[in-house]
Amino acid sequence: MTATPPSDNPLLDFSGLPRFDAIAPNDVQPAIGQLLDDCRALVLRLTATGAAKTWDDFAAALTDGLEPLSRAWGIVGHLHAVNDVPAWREAYNRMLPEISRFYAEFGQNLELFAGYQAIAQSDEYARLSPAQQRIIDNEIRDFRLAGAELRDDQKPRFQAISEELSQLSAKFSENLLDATNAFAEFVDDQAELAGLPDDARQAAREAAEKDGQSGWKFTLHMPSYLPVMQYADSRRLRALMYRAYTTRAAEFGAAELDNTQLIYQILRLRREEAQLLGYANFAEVSLVPKMATSVPQVLEFLRDMATKARAFAEQDIAELRAFARSELQLECMEAWDVGYVSEKLLQQRYAFSEQEVKQYFTEDKVLSGLFKVIESLFGVCLKPDRAPVWHQDVRFFRIETQAGELLGQFYLDLYARETKRGGAWMDEAITRRRLRSGSTASGDIQKPVAYLNCNFSRPIGSKDGQARPATFSHDEVITLFHETGHGLHHLLTRVDELAVAGIHGVEWDAVELPSQFMENYCWEWSVVQEMSSHVDTGQPLPRALFDKMLAAKNFQSGMQTLRQIEFSLFDLLLHSDFDPDGERSVLDLLGEVRREVAVLVPPEWHRFPNSFAHIFAGGYGAGYYSYKWAEVLSADCYGAFEETGDPFDQATGQRFLNSILSVGGSRAAIENFRAFRGRDPQVDALLRHSGMVPA
Repeated sequence: MTATPPSDNPLLDFSGLPRFDAIAPNDVQPAIGQLLDDCRALVLRLTATGAAKTWDDFAAALTDGLEPLSRAWGIVGHLHAVNDVPAWREAYNRMLPEISRFYAEFGQNLELFAGYQAIAQSDEYARLSPAQQRIIDNEIRDFRLAGAELRDDQKPRFQAISEELSQLSAKFSENLLDATNAFAEFVDDQAELAGLPDDARQAAREAAEKDGQSGWKFTLHMPSYLPVMQYADSRRLRALMYRAYTTRAAEFGAAELDNTQLIYQILRLRREEAQLLGYANFAEVSLVPKMATSVPQVLEFLRDMATKARAFAEQDIAELRAFARSELQLECMEAWDVGYVSEKLLQQRYAFSEQEVKQYFTEDKVLSGLFKVIESLFGVCLKPDRAPVWHQDVRFFRIETQAGELLGQFYLDLYARETKRGGAWMDEAITRRRLRSGSTASGDIQKPVAYLNCNFSRPIGSKDGQARPATFSHDEVITLFHETGHGLHHLLTRVDELAVAGIHGVEWDAVELPSQFMENYCWEWSVVQEMSSHVDTGQPLPRALFDKMLAAKNFQSGMQTLRQIEFSLFDLLLHSDFDPDGERSVLDLLGEVRREVAVLVPPEWHRFPNSFAHIFAGGYGAGYYSYKWAEVLSADCYGAFEETGDPFDQATGQRFLNSILSVGGSRAAIENFRAFRGRDPQVDALLRHSGMVPA
């Protein structure tokens, strides 16, 4: 197949939505190559002697000129994530070094740096809007973090580090996906299926049939793996699956998929990058654009939370072990037993199972309930829409004002696939901005578009051959609300400057606030009642069953809190107090963290770091603490609704929209929070919501 001629290249068509029905891997190199040339020409023009250094002629012109490259490369990155077939992987990796090189060169360009500094020092700065001033300040900060002030002899090395880190992160993610796909367990003995729900058995049967095999096929993708760990009576199967999952991309499998050396290479390069910039470690660099101000501050926050959670976690694990011994005859509860024992204890204590609940959350009913929450809270309307998509399962929607004005659109890709990276995430396709004609604002607003991606179970055939709707666990419903919260942050912005519209410019440790805020509505009876419909009977979730779920809401919350703190501490210490060339290994550090905070320690052969994609391939390096940090903010914000006695209080909903969602990164996150709450954040609401308040 030959590449599409540049004039006809669908990646170069920015007139509307991405043309997923036409974009092919062979389009990537010519399109991205042309856009890189265009961007370099723009930089030369704007930095030429005598070129004006004003907002319109310099800052806005740069934003407008660079956006096509960002949009096109965003499409390529998205397709690499959701359709990671060899052709797309090759196309992405072929241009990744070129993209990394351009942005490294851009960040070190002293003429560009001087242009922003000139605006900051000019009389015009005082006349700029607060959002524009924040962009100028952020750009100056980011140029410094990109090495603009390095000596000329240091810049080539800094640029090489940036390129290599991009490649290593991509390779880490690819190895993890390939290692996940490399494992399959085929079961022929039906006795091994004891305890598994019918839908999990049916999905395993269909997976085996798809491969031309008899029996049942189990994989390490979440819709297959989690039911085994939670329900399978076969301890052999649980142990086998657990070991396979927790040793992915490690030395126990194919050597070419082992992430161990990638981890050390990434850590060395991040440390070198930080030291070139004059910082002691990468964690200090990571915190510069965040709400938190120092490594000691974050460490104190995490350890204080660990102290508050420890007694509850110790009680959780003691109850679990006692139950395993007395009820399940497991004298020694192993790591692969924990999910299974927890489910049995939950069923005994609260008289329900998550599988029972799952039958009530059918896909269309959940989406209807989610949309109603959004419409009630923020006074908008959500409707189905049409657009080219990358897979037949993808759905597309629009958000409008009640008067019918388009606010934004989003793609919804819910189901797991072998070619799709794991987890759930939101990403941007198009960002809101004011369109300009020359140096004069035209007044037209480019509307934002988002991708919402999950890895849920797809619909499966029933015994009579008829397809049944997809059903989601309550945890999956929470995940969907979470990612939609990110989407709302992007889609409901009213900021017209791209660099601080939506999630742009928002401090990383505050970006989880809207997503975690939305999770609260999964625990409101009025919402659950509206979005539940039994897959067979159509009846809504019974109130008695919901009350049991609510009673169980904080089941093992102490253990779960310490687990998140374990990950966060490990990440922060790895990037601040660890020498990748020293005698202490990454696993040694993890062991130290677990001895400090964990109440449940996995086997020695567990290789958690090798699959910790958040920090090695997902932008959370020295920032995983952000989840817990933002959880404090989100719980406190939801507390404002609780204080009114109405989770849909219209005045409070509009205030949340106006103070936080709509302003994006146009002002500091702490100012957004204070505008909504009238004070600084407090941890009380999170502790109360988590059931970790001393009796």
